[in-house]
Amino acid sequence: MNEQAVVSRLAEAARGASRVVALTPRGRKDKALLSMADALVAATDEIVAANAEDVERGRAEGLRANLLDRLTLDADRVAAAADGLRQVAGLADPVGEVVRGSTTPTGLQVRQVRVPMGVVGMIYEARPNVTVDAAGLALKSGNAVILRGGSAAERTNAVLVQVMRDALEAEGLPADAVQLLEGDREVVKALMRARGEVDLLIPRGGAGLIQTVVTESTVPTIETGVGNCHVYVDAAADLEMAEAIVVNAKTHRTSVCNAAETLLVHRSVAAAALPRLLTALAARGVTIHGDPEIESVAQAADATFEPAIEDDWADEYLSLDLAVRVVADLDGALDHIRRYSSGHTDAIVTGDRAAARRFVDEVDAAAVMVNASTRFTDGGELGFGAEIGISTQKLHARGPMALQELTSTKWVIEGDGQVRD
Repeated sequence: MNEQAVVSRLAEAARGASRVVALTPRGRKDKALLSMADALVAATDEIVAANAEDVERGRAEGLRANLLDRLTLDADRVAAAADGLRQVAGLADPVGEVVRGSTTPTGLQVRQVRVPMGVVGMIYEARPNVTVDAAGLALKSGNAVILRGGSAAERTNAVLVQVMRDALEAEGLPADAVQLLEGDREVVKALMRARGEVDLLIPRGGAGLIQTVVTESTVPTIETGVGNCHVYVDAAADLEMAEAIVVNAKTHRTSVCNAAETLLVHRSVAAAALPRLLTALAARGVTIHGDPEIESVAQAADATFEPAIEDDWADEYLSLDLAVRVVADLDGALDHIRRYSSGHTDAIVTGDRAAARRFVDEVDAAAVMVNASTRFTDGGELGFGAEIGISTQKLHARGPMALQELTSTKWVIEGDGQVRD
């Protein structure tokens, strides 16, 4: 099989579809999104059955618990994915939005207008909800999308994509606006080398996948980063609030990139805060990785304790594990975060406005939380409907990426016969 030819055929079909959806009015796109949502709900039994095959195969092959959780779809999760499409349908259409405009001294009318990227490629792991989110966001932003999900979700993705393609056709839009790339790793490499055929590539998954795509792709890439997220409990923290935030950030869902992986506590409140926090975490099965001074508190809280090694401070556990450290002060917390944070989401719990301002100003992350859980770094929670990923880079897009981040711009200049001197 010529993998590059396979990708080229899909990209050519996607390019043709992208020209159609780029010019499709908002009303038709929204109607198609609602039809896709309804079709997914109607096909719930088929989707869940296909997913059960993937989950069983993954379990037999020793897939980690956190990856099995990401892979698993039930009726509620299918309904949530459909609701995400409905929310996207309700959002403003970014295509044609005027970013800025002016009139030059020569009388030229100048405006910068949002336009679709064209053909967007997605490479991601065992998260079938991404299949739905990416398809919906691509359609609404006037793009076509080529989806390459992980092999662990092969059956699930095949059903999801077919359901959505059928819904597009029923609405008179090209099914090739949503395509699934199948095959082995060589076909993935071919997608990464499809410069000029694919306009943008977005990897979403673990550090290894992201690094491979970023370093080996010749297609322009937006890097979605891993989430070594911190919660810092400041000297002026309300400890009841801190407990609620820390427990939510760590245990609400452990297998996601916005879950907290490190807890930092100001030394002046450590004696009061740590027993309370570690007891609450222990009750939910969290293993504590900490410095020696943490061990006795963890034992008193009946928490499983492991001495922290250097790798723990930079680890994205995606499990019921949490690195815990006492820091001398706010400066100590900032120094730790500068050294180990992945730049995804970091949070401070404090009643001191000056401390909060310093934290916001000095933490270099895509999202900074003040008195709120890291779990809110999410497109749906921030009102974007769905997200195609969370960017930790600084070019073009940073943080949750939704509709606007899937557009570029072009300059439209209108005159009445001007020529340049």
